[in-house]
Amino acid sequence: MAILNSYLNFDGDAEEAFNFYKSVFGGEFLALTRFKEVPECETMSIEDQEKIMHISLPIGKASILMATDILSSLGQTLTLGNNSYISISADTEEETIRLFNGLSAGGVITMPLERSFWGSFFGMFNDKYGIQWMINYEFK
Repeated sequence: MAILNSYLNFDGDAEEAFNFYKSVFGGEFLALTRFKEVPECETMSIEDQEKIMHISLPIGKASILMATDILSSLGQTLTLGNNSYISISADTEEETIRLFNGLSAGGVITMPLERSFWGSFFGMFNDKYGIQWMINYEFK
């Protein structure tokens, strides 16, 4: 079966967001590349050179969360919207609670963790960076 990984765009705070995610999930970054490491970056502003070109963090057994900072100097714009979620299937009820509480800190809970009508422990929230999350644990 294919592995689904999420790739996120940030408006200059990708590193801050990923340090936060790392504090919740643990692990180490697989990659952290700044634009200054890219050939021909000399034409970029110092500010843009320090932004994240690519960052990745392994999560769980087979997933990787990845991101970049957009560059307004290249005409890129970020519109925070409701067009994507990151969905996590936890292994235990305790893990579900830990991840929900950790990732929702400073954000907005849109559906509190509770037993769902489909028999799972489920909740949804927007984290403090505007990323939408769903966390699900299927009772065995």
